[in-house]
Formats: sequence, C-alpha cells, structure tokens
Amino acid sequence: MSVPGGFALYLHWPFCAAKCPYCDFNSHVRSHVDHDRWQRAYLAEIDRAAAETGGRVLGSVFLGGGTPSLMPPDLVAALLERVRACWTLAPGAEITLEANPTSVEAGRFRGFAEAGVNRVSMGVQSFIDDDLRALGRMHSAAEARAAFDIARAHFARVSFDLIYARQNQTPEGWRQELQAALEMAVDHLSLYQLTIEEGTAFGSLHARGRLRGLPDEDRAADMWEITQEACAAAGLPAYEISNHARPGAESRHNLVYWRGGDWLGIGPGAHGRLTLGGQRLATDTLRAPEDWLSAVEQHGSGERPRAVIPPEEQATEYLLMAARLAEGVDLKRLSMLSGSIDETRAAGMAADGLLEIGPERLRVTAAGRPILNAVLRALLPDHP
Repeated sequence: MSVPGGFALYLHWPFCAAKCPYCDFNSHVRSHVDHDRWQRAYLAEIDRAAAETGGRVLGSVFLGGGTPSLMPPDLVAALLERVRACWTLAPGAEITLEANPTSVEAGRFRGFAEAGVNRVSMGVQSFIDDDLRALGRMHSAAEARAAFDIARAHFARVSFDLIYARQNQTPEGWRQELQAALEMAVDHLSLYQLTIEEGTAFGSLHARGRLRGLPDEDRAADMWEITQEACAAAGLPAYEISNHARPGAESRHNLVYWRGGDWLGIGPGAHGRLTLGGQRLATDTLRAPEDWLSAVEQHGSGERPRAVIPPEEQATEYLLMAARLAEGVDLKRLSMLSGSIDETRAAGMAADGLLEIGPERLRVTAAGRPILNAVLRALLPDHP
C-alpha cells in the first residue's frame, strides 16, 4: 500500500535532564528510568503497529523527545532491530535521533551509529553563553561546538536547531551568530523564532509582565529577513518556513508531515496519521509517561481511541501543512481531498505578490512567508 506523502515512524522518548522554560513539548524530568521496562513497552507497541502496517515500506524513523540521546545505545539498537524486522525500509531510509549537547559522548554516539542511526539533530539553540543560560540550557557554547564535532565524526548528516528573536537580541548580533553557525553547518539547519507558549515557565513570566527584552514585531521581522538572506547565500535556502537545507538534504521525516503522508506515533504523547481501510485516522497516546507505560503493560496499547478524519478536514490539514513548504501545495491532491481555496482572495494575494498560482501548484512567495498565518486564513473558503 502506498499513500501520497510517504510513510514514517516517530518514537517519542519523553525524558529530559531538565525542563527548558520555553518548551511546551511532552518532556519530563525523572531521577530514575527503568530502561528494560521501557524497552519492553516500545517493542510491544512496535509489534502492534506492524501488525496493521507491516506490508508497507518505511521511509524514515525519527527518535524524538524529550532527549533521546539520553537513551542507552543498546536500547536504541534493540528498537531499530525490531523496526527492521517488522517493516521493509526504503533504500537509504533516514533514521534520525535528537540530541542535546550535554548528553553527547563519543562512545554513546558511536553506539547510536552502530545501531543504525544515520542522522542527528542537535538542540544547540544558541552560541551565546548568556543567552543559553536565559533559555535554561545546560550546555555552554563551547560544549555545543564540541558536541557538533563529535557528531560529525560519526554521522554524515548532522542538523542543529537555533532560536532567534530572543530576549535582548539585536539583528546585528543575530547576523553574526548565524554566520558563525552557517560556517559550521553540514547540510541542514532548523531556525525558529522564540515563541511564548501557555503552560511554560516563559508563558507564566510573560503573563505577569516579567519577561523583558523580547523584540518587537519590526525587530523580529528584521531577524527573519537576515535569516532568509544569509541561509540562501550560504547554499541552504528555506525549504520550509523554519527549516533550511542544501538541495537533497531536507529532513525526509518531516517532509512526510508537511506533505500529508502517514506516520505512526509511538510513545507518550505521540500523534500519528494512518490510512487504513480507506479511512484516514488520527491517533494519539496517553501523555503522562507512567500512564502510557502502565497502559501498554496492562492493556496492550498506550493509544487513545482513534478518530476518523473527514475528507474536508484532511484537505484543510494538507493545505495548512503543505503551504509551509517552498514546493507548495499540490492542487490536484487538494481537489481529490474535496478541498478548495477561496479563489477570489487567492487571486488578490497573487496580485499583491504573496502567492504564486500555477495549473498544478500553489506556492506562498518570499513576501508572503513572513505573514503565512494570515495568508492561510485568507485562503480557507468561507473564512471571514
């Protein structure tokens, strides 16, 4: 069975050494983790997922979190061995592991590579020590560079994340930091503007008026423009709103999400999309690690009840995700999903230079990307 957009597996490891104040991911700090118990649970869930999808070809595996680089390499090896036993992997399948610089050791990375990991995504976030402390990060800039060198010694593909529009950051300061990052970069960078999310420590501070030094819209926009120009000049143009890569080095796993493919989500709080029996299903799992683990052990599954996604919702979801990509939206596929766009508004935005509309694809232009959310709201039919 083949589904447009591809087929991928996401394994969520929910544990971190510390909780960052800006982070709203499903991550938790625990003083002790029973790795044998967790391994048994993950293997059981992999087997259960494979019973439904074992005939499909898996294009990518992503170990995310949390901090998967805190996992023992032999645990990663056991999971990937079971994955290879359950599915046929596509030639050159991408197997990514997220890592924090504080958990990088040469021996551990060697073990991950021997287990089958062929790509690492590192949460660097900044190369400025004061800013790292403000972000609640546990590593220094020097440790981040050392971790990057270790990763390069073991993996051909290494990406790292940076956050900009940080407290008290200037456009010129970001330009210098980004240029240094680009001189290090192998083939991929993820560059995110700092967002303040409810339920985080930063969100609480911001609500009380105690998170000072955040850039205004104009300064954040300047940093966005610097990001696009510097990355393009370095040969890593944006292929997605926050992701930059050399041609051919795009994250194949994340492209499955943005192209509206199918993916299995295994682990606490993991979401998925799965096409079975002619229906597209939304899956998710229990968020609390202990609840998920107990459910797998006692009931044979950590999933919540699945929901059928109607075609019109599939179309909206596809439009919202694919419009993030430089390659844009496949209009034929959108139509097959019973989707459409507000053609009058779309024509107006095209005239304003915010959209490019061809016979097969719709693309948000460089001018439209900084206001992507507003463009998307206008594209959706019947939106006021």
